[in-house]
Amino acid sequence: MLVVEDDHGLRDVLARGLREEHFDVLTAADGASALRCARGPVDAVVLDVGLPDSDGRDVCQAMRAAGLAAPVIFLTVHDNLTDRLSGFSAGGDDYVTKPFHLAELAARVRAALRRAGPERSVEVEGVRLDPVRHALEVHGEPVALTPTEFRLLACLMGTPGAVVSRRTLQRAAWPEGALVSDNTLDQYLARLRRKLREADSLRAIGTVRGVGYRFG
Repeated sequence: MLVVEDDHGLRDVLARGLREEHFDVLTAADGASALRCARGPVDAVVLDVGLPDSDGRDVCQAMRAAGLAAPVIFLTVHDNLTDRLSGFSAGGDDYVTKPFHLAELAARVRAALRRAGPERSVEVEGVRLDPVRHALEVHGEPVALTPTEFRLLACLMGTPGAVVSRRTLQRAAWPEGALVSDNTLDQYLARLRRKLREADSLRAIGTVRGVGYRFG
């Protein structure tokens, strides 16, 4: 796990506490260091939004652009809807508001890892989703997905051709209790459509107006 927090004292407390929860922990104090650490094998990221050299949401976007698929849990002093939605749109998977209990943070990390965990592989006309490797291949070529994009596509591909409601997609892709706007869901689906299109997929995500979406 990578913990990104500029406050030295809090960073040490987090690292020590998460190690006691049986996580292997790397730490970084700013966005630039975090991006360097994220180039290596990382299973989860705990990322402070208020970093000295950058906004944590920008760091998350940069990590996603570089191919990071691990869950990202934001730490923030703000708990308003706009901040949470902007974090999800940046590629985050969950939010923890300061001050918080370490046990809650550890539980949220484990929940995020479970949501990204292994299930059965699914393949539809050259589009193969492999939850064991957390990988998408189209015609044998890898396509990078964020954990949220992966969960959305897994939900849609679980029943090819069937219509999946917005509510079902939101429940599958975001933590319980997360406030996810229709616009946020639409942004993620638009990115998924673009990635499938650019990979020359024979299948696409279709909209059933007033009902939901389907893969097929």
